Amino acid sequence: MLTNCKQLHHIMEKIDNLDRKILSILSKNARIPFKDVAAECNVSRAAIHQRVQHLIEADVITGSGFDVNPKSLGYSTCTYVGITLEKGNMYKTVVERLMHIPEVVECHFTTGPYTMMVKLYARDNEQLMELLNGQLQSIPGVVATETLISLEQSIKREIPVSI
Repeated sequence: MLTNCKQLHHIMEKIDNLDRKILSILSKNARIPFKDVAAECNVSRAAIHQRVQHLIEADVITGSGFDVNPKSLGYSTCTYVGITLEKGNMYKTVVERLMHIPEVVECHFTTGPYTMMVKLYARDNEQLMELLNGQLQSIPGVVATETLISLEQSIKREIPVSI
């Protein structure tokens, strides 16, 4: 994992136009065969494989899994929860506790009115209430939560890669 901005800047300087083209293609369709990426980039499949491996090792590419639709597993409610902590330095301890709640799929340390923002899925309002009252609010250091329910996800995409 990258440890500081200097390392990230160094890696960004090493990403050339071919890397950017590969990233652009893969960000639009991660399932595309390397032979098709190679044809589009006018290089060998081995070159694509080496470049992608390098981008993975440099933490430029950080995932390659499939997105599972939560609704297909019975999770009908997507919720964002703003969490206020007693002290900001309790963040890592709270994150450790959140790691044990499988319905929590994202957690961010934030600026603004909340110390952190969590994204979670619940099967229904009853489970949401249990997650909020029974689990999140019982974590030591959590002093307040504010819940925002997502009615619809209209946009989900990767950051654009300029070539």
